[in-house]
Formats: sequence, C-alpha cells, structure tokens
Amino acid sequence: MRPVRKAIFPVAGLGTRFLPATKAQPKEMLTVIDKPLIQFAVEEALDAGITHLIFVIGRTKRSIADHFDGNPELDALLRSKGKDDMADYLRNIVPSHCCCIYFRQAEALGLGHAVACAAPVIEEDEPFAVLLADDLMNGPVPILTQMVRQHENTGRSVLAVQEVPRSEVSSYGIVDTDMASEGSLSRVRAMVEKPSADSAPSNLAVVGRYILDGRIMQMLKTQAPGKGGEIQLTDAIVRLIDGPGIDAYRFDGQRYDCGSKIGFIEATMAHALAHPEFGPEVRRMMKAMMASEEGKAELAD
Repeated sequence: MRPVRKAIFPVAGLGTRFLPATKAQPKEMLTVIDKPLIQFAVEEALDAGITHLIFVIGRTKRSIADHFDGNPELDALLRSKGKDDMADYLRNIVPSHCCCIYFRQAEALGLGHAVACAAPVIEEDEPFAVLLADDLMNGPVPILTQMVRQHENTGRSVLAVQEVPRSEVSSYGIVDTDMASEGSLSRVRAMVEKPSADSAPSNLAVVGRYILDGRIMQMLKTQAPGKGGEIQLTDAIVRLIDGPGIDAYRFDGQRYDCGSKIGFIEATMAHALAHPEFGPEVRRMMKAMMASEEGKAELAD
C-alpha cells in the first residue's frame, strides 16, 4: 500500500460570501490573526507527511503562489534588521524537501472538476488527500494526521465527518454509515449531496478533509454534472463505496467553517484567545467589551 504523499488544495472559488474583502484577493488568503487560511491547511498537510502540495487555482489567485514562493528581497531586509527568526520561518513555510504544483481551473465547474484538474500528477494506485482551506480544523493531533493513520490501518478512503443540525444538512454531503460500527470509524453505505432535511439518510456531514483512492480520477473524467449542474466530488466518491470501500471518520478536534462570516469570526476569536503572546490581553479586552455591552443593556432597560 502506497503512503499518502500528495495533497490537493482546491482554491479556485471566487469567495462571493466575503465580498468586498475578496474582490481582489482570494478568500483563502484571508488571515486569522497573522496567518492566511491556506497556510493553516498547508501546515496540517505537512504535519501528515505530505511532500507534494497541489494547488488548483483560478485566474485571480496569484497571491497564493506568491505566498508560498521565496522572496529574496524580504529575506534580505529582515536579516538586515536582525529578524533572522522571522526570515527563517518564512523561508521554511514549505520545507525544501517538499514541492508546490499549480494547476489552473479555467472555469468553476464544481469541486469534482477542481480535483480532477490535478489528475496528471496522481497515479491510479496512489492515495491522495484533499483539503478545503475554508474548513480550519484543530485537534490534539492534526486532523489529516489522524486520517492518514486510519488509512494506513485499513487501506480504504477516509472522509472526515461530523454531526450537523438537521436544518443544515442541505449544505453538505451526507453519509449513511454502518450503524454496527463502533468508535470513530464506520463504513460508508451511501452518500448524498446536499439532501433536504426530510430525505437525508443522517445528519453526519462530510467536512473539508478527504483521503481518496487514486482510481477516483478516472471516475471524475467521465462524471456527469450533478447537483447544481456541477461536477460533484460526492458523485464520484459514491462509486468507490462498492469497490475499495470508504470509511467515515469522526475526528478528534474542532472545525471552524471559515466559508461563513460567523465561522470566520469564531475562528479568529478562538485563535486570539489561544495565542501565546496576545491571549491574556484579548481575554481582558473581551471581558471589558462584554461588561460595557451589559451596562448599555441595563441603561436601556
């Protein structure tokens, strides 16, 4: 069984929910404190042993490539000011033994189409990861590392899943799993893309981490448009169920849906509170702000 060494980052979306902030910059470059969303995902992949970082970008996403590229002028400036630690950190965001590969998705035709753009560098017998930077995920062990360990044990594809309110199932791919399974891992029996609350087989939603069998690339080549007229990754994943099999993995950690404004705010607050330098001051500021708001409410009453 081949190890998981390649990861695809589909980052060609327009980010319309964050306009006007995303008019001239990718949503994946929005920062939580001082780090862009895409870097959180890349660091998670590197921790899991990924050596090939494959970005599927659109025509407005050049800043993503720039972020992971070297910048000799900035490096020299930082070192001239005695900021060697920051210069070293920036130089090693992508370690020298890893490489970045870029594919252009000329037209936004769905997540399945975006993943298929990377087919030239994925072999049929090669498992690979997919990370959606919109989902910022933290855990005691990074989420993709947890999933790689599961894949090493079973050899099957792995989908990160979590329970969502029934009112939200129409926004996700929803899985039906083997209820006899115990623990964090269960076999997937069926999967439906964005079902209605009434027709959903469960409230167990697939969220932005996947480890997939390389054979799915051939399936995506012949995949007909599905929900919304797009090439849905879900539809191709379903075709793996009766073949090599798929596991749903209830990960140990926290997911922040940074594709929504409220989720992005939540992620920013959580990371600010946990920041080793700013955390105590942020906590003081939040308490002061809450006290002020409570005081205003009392006066209004």
